[in-house]
Amino acid sequence: MTSIKFVLFDVDGTLMDAVENQRRVWHEWAARYGLDGAEVYATALRTRPVETFAEVVPDEDPDECLALLHALEDEDVRTGSYEAFEGAAELLHALPADRWALVTSNYEHRVRGRFERTGLPLPGLIVDAGSVAEGKPSPVPYLTAAEKLGADPAECLVIEDAPSGVRSGLAAGMTVWTVNTPAPHPEAHRHFLTLAEAAAEILAYTRG
Repeated sequence: MTSIKFVLFDVDGTLMDAVENQRRVWHEWAARYGLDGAEVYATALRTRPVETFAEVVPDEDPDECLALLHALEDEDVRTGSYEAFEGAAELLHALPADRWALVTSNYEHRVRGRFERTGLPLPGLIVDAGSVAEGKPSPVPYLTAAEKLGADPAECLVIEDAPSGVRSGLAAGMTVWTVNTPAPHPEAHRHFLTLAEAAAEILAYTRG
């Protein structure tokens, strides 16, 4: 009997183009503290927010830093301009509703806001930053999703664009494919230049 397969998607950079939004939010956040936006954004790309604050504003209250970041991100959800990648809506609609989930370093209410604005369907499960004690590249986010879906990690396909997400999925013992980057992560199992190119293969994976 063929095992049921599950697909776990990252969100930003994988299903939705939000790179410019993230850059703009971090630049505005940096300006509030008199910092260079490009330098802060470069740090934010490789660390979680609390770690970014510790590195770039070690003398500031991290709770206040996070509150400002959240306010700027919430405003971006309401007013920012962004769109889903080509093929994302068709792919998600074609997947069985109980076979896929979102695993994101963002927060669920923002993901829901963006999905509603772009018309993407939402799954029954979203594992967000508030759902786990450790974020990517720890395997915890993807293992949490598998557990909540009742899936064996070996049955899960992870779709990612970022190195930290790739490492997270691999450490969880899952198959990892990368999309929307010009070059593959050296450890990813497969790579596609775009999500649209990967869509048919992703659907085939869930069907055994």
